[in-house]
Amino acid sequence: MSETRFVLSPGGALTGRIRVPGDKSISHRSIMFGSLASGVTEVTGFLEGEDCLATLNAFRAMGVRIEGPDDGRVTIHGVGLHGLAAPVGPLDMGNSGTSMRLMSGILAGQAFDSVLVGDASLSKRPMKRVTAPLALMGAEIVATPAGTAPLHIRGGRRLHGIDYALPMASAQVKSCLLLAGLYAEGTTRVTEPAPTRDHTERMLEGFGYPLRREGARTFAVEGGHALTATRIDVPADISSSAFFMVGASIAPGSDLIIEHVGINPTRTGVIDILRLMGADITLLDERVVGGEPVADLRVRAAPLQGIRIPEELVPLAIDEFPVLFVAAACAEGETVLTGAEELRAKESDRIQVMADGLVPLGIDARPTADGIVIRGGRLGGDVDIATHHDHRIAMSFAMAALRAGGEIRIHDAGFVATSFPGFVELARGAGLAIRAESA
Repeated sequence: MSETRFVLSPGGALTGRIRVPGDKSISHRSIMFGSLASGVTEVTGFLEGEDCLATLNAFRAMGVRIEGPDDGRVTIHGVGLHGLAAPVGPLDMGNSGTSMRLMSGILAGQAFDSVLVGDASLSKRPMKRVTAPLALMGAEIVATPAGTAPLHIRGGRRLHGIDYALPMASAQVKSCLLLAGLYAEGTTRVTEPAPTRDHTERMLEGFGYPLRREGARTFAVEGGHALTATRIDVPADISSSAFFMVGASIAPGSDLIIEHVGINPTRTGVIDILRLMGADITLLDERVVGGEPVADLRVRAAPLQGIRIPEELVPLAIDEFPVLFVAAACAEGETVLTGAEELRAKESDRIQVMADGLVPLGIDARPTADGIVIRGGRLGGDVDIATHHDHRIAMSFAMAALRAGGEIRIHDAGFVATSFPGFVELARGAGLAIRAESA
């Protein structure tokens, strides 16, 4: 990863129309499902970030012919559920937790051995949450003593379905087990304690695989069916849009339209939370594209108020909290987050790392075991921010510059390319005074 830093001058407003890159969660899954389907799957709007390219390259290494990406277009020549070939070496997931956790479920059902590796950050993230339930299904996976990557997955194991209640809400764990269930004898049934993103369930149905919904929070699949190729149009990523939603909300004079954003109801927690804080967000031209609800978002500057964030919204906004902390720092009064201990096990400890950046900016930010308390105030400047190699930390503090009193310098910002290639150019065009330079 190149050593890049962002340098931001204070002030400005966000205006005009923008379209952020494609949804990362859907882009990952389009490659996985397209590869395991019979026939040719055409994808448009694919996110050409490093995380999704790690997934794409892993399937190429297992013998899948994939054309592109070319301006968001990818053509996948599927090999069927049992057509993958043994890779010649370890499969490198880079910085992508989604790739590693979902691939674990797929690879547990293969006839060949495989090894999943990642970068230094991913190699610290907890993987027992997938390896333990996969072991209950009959998988054999050897991790480090700490339960982290590299993961050595033994092939040729007969998997069997299980009934599994997720101990914490996690779309990645749910998806991993449903994918393993495609290879298991009998029924694999997963129950989640709170709703999480449902892209895996929607895509299973889109590829023609029978999925049973038992009540609101239980999903079941039986092994032995097939996936059939389809077309996928990936909407713009709501997580990437969130940076601009917050930026336009906090910067006086802003009036921004973000086009073609996925508004899947399991992902719109960020909109709900910002509206509770007083944000002015309007959904325009709501429509359904490829099975996913989409809209254009108009965001205008508005005075924000601190709130106690409802815990039921936490799983629906889990990736957006770093930039929501910036909104809280610019709001009147106190914002309290609880029930979000998952944030401590992301690319960084996002609770602590955000607090470590907000305090030098003059904000009262007090981490708790499962959340944070932030009292809004006037942001200072002339500070250096450590991202801990976390793309969302970098982009969140970039938006803070809109209300800062001085320059903000964000170090190790090159990791933004994992999810948002072209961020600097797009943000600058919308009105953010940002430049990237080699450190």
